[in-house]
Amino acid sequence: MTTSIANKNGGDLLRQPARTKLCRPLAIYCIVVAIAILATTLPNATDYVGADNDDVMRLVVIRDWLGGQSWFDTHQYRLGLDGGTLMHWSRFVDLPIGAMIRFFSLFTETRQAEVIALAIWPILMAVLFLVAVGIAARRIGNGATVHIALGLASISVYTSSRFHPGSIDHHNLQLVLVMTIAAMLVDPFYRTRSYVIAGLATALAIAIGAETVPMAAIVCLCVTLQWVWHGHHFRHAARAFGLSLALAVTAAFFATVPPQLYSTVTCDNLSLGFQAPTALGGTGLFLCSLLPVRAGRGIRVGAMLVLGIVVLVATKLIAPECLGNPLANLDPMLVKLWLNNVTEAQSIFGEMREEPYMVGFFYAVGLFALAVCGFEIIRGERTEFHLIMLALIGTAWGVALIQLRSSFFSNALSILPLSVVIAGLRQHAGKEPENINAGLAYILGVLASVPVIWGFVGIMAQEGVRNSFNLSAISKSGTSGAEAGECGTPAEWNALASVPAGLVVSPSNSGAEILRFTHHRAISAPYHRNQGGMLTELHIGLATPAEAEAFFRGAGVSILAFCKNDPQTENLIEMKPDGLYAAIAAGKIPSYLEPLPSPEPKGFKFFRFNGSRP
Repeated sequence: MTTSIANKNGGDLLRQPARTKLCRPLAIYCIVVAIAILATTLPNATDYVGADNDDVMRLVVIRDWLGGQSWFDTHQYRLGLDGGTLMHWSRFVDLPIGAMIRFFSLFTETRQAEVIALAIWPILMAVLFLVAVGIAARRIGNGATVHIALGLASISVYTSSRFHPGSIDHHNLQLVLVMTIAAMLVDPFYRTRSYVIAGLATALAIAIGAETVPMAAIVCLCVTLQWVWHGHHFRHAARAFGLSLALAVTAAFFATVPPQLYSTVTCDNLSLGFQAPTALGGTGLFLCSLLPVRAGRGIRVGAMLVLGIVVLVATKLIAPECLGNPLANLDPMLVKLWLNNVTEAQSIFGEMREEPYMVGFFYAVGLFALAVCGFEIIRGERTEFHLIMLALIGTAWGVALIQLRSSFFSNALSILPLSVVIAGLRQHAGKEPENINAGLAYILGVLASVPVIWGFVGIMAQEGVRNSFNLSAISKSGTSGAEAGECGTPAEWNALASVPAGLVVSPSNSGAEILRFTHHRAISAPYHRNQGGMLTELHIGLATPAEAEAFFRGAGVSILAFCKNDPQTENLIEMKPDGLYAAIAAGKIPSYLEPLPSPEPKGFKFFRFNGSRP
């Protein structure tokens, strides 16, 4: 099978056997990356679950579902105040991981089944990410482009903790979906199947998490503009994308949203607020693509504007609150004491203030890619491809200025345009081997396209050369929780688990682990829907010992797990020197707190709440 790819914007004509030229190198890269990740992470692993709070909580949620909790019921009943916390996560991530755990449970005990499933899932995501990159690279360049793109992607996957064993939060799947969408949109032949896949992936990305909604909106705009520009030639692709998007997001809505919440609008997960405008937009694009052949570009522009107005008005009527920040209603106290300390929620200004040496890791590659796209568009080289990538990378990079987490999307998408320019630099250097500048440009182009290089340079500038060769600080950057303290050893959780079940007050970073390792309820964990529980824990720590007793009684607290080394606890002690946490840190234990066995001298100190004593 031979594929002829003509570059409509002045590029070379490529004639290569599509499958044989991609499958072999792709298989090699996937195998090497999988082996490298497993070989370098498993020998030193102390736990089979990722270090991120989201990894731990995802396992807790999956266990509850496998234990009999309804598919449509995403409450975490052991988290927060009475009634629990309704989580905003999608069951679509629970399904494959839970299915693997159930399958492997047929052959081994449950814990071992979890170990296997939690090792396989991130590696599978890494493979799918490389597959998407390989397909995209094959569509935009030659064999050298494929190898360069897969090389950059392999480095990205290997150095990211999101693809390491135990990482089961939804971020790795989101990266796979975003890269899949990009791979489909750069199809030079506008094949129907590519746009069907793009529509399905866009709908699934919306269903899995609100983080990708801005990206999904830009994807829809890109496809619509392609239809406006190409007209009748693009009609099948537009129909395929619009119809698959509308049907898939509707199917996802009915598959995961319980009937009693059909009319409820939430802006942090799939609800009517996202489903209705998306389905309306997809259906509208499908109908627009049915315009007769004689309809000119002016008519298509008018149809697009009408469609855009209809979708915007519908969104304004159905979910006006979703046009803003979904965390806008977060209590100011939580913003100050929690959200502002979460790395992935930082703005570029917060990152420059807290970790200036890591700014390059998060933002430099995306900025480089945007510059490349802009330059190539001005030159008229592969204009449509670079316009699409400029829109996708620009959106992700722009969102990253507000919330750092989006930089992982911009860094990933940057692989595609940068692999093209690096391939060109490589070709130029090969034609002029005596030209030192050409070779230097190629080397610098490669180095500037790797986020971890920017991180290494930043850490080297901050810490010195000797301390710069540890990738752990880079690979763990952007996690969803604040830095953990020294508390939470297996011995501590065993000691807590031996106490009769009750509600435990602890730092929010320990909440998910309490749910995982014990039978207790946890009042606080770092999730914005648990505002009541998080605020109660903060008020307890800041209140004077006499005032704190009322909070214990009102919330029905049974146990206090105090960790002096937890960053949040340290912050509360500094803020309120006469508060409960400060008193406990100084060894002044109120009479209503009875010390319990605490196996680690520098770790958790456990106390049972017994009420006032004379």
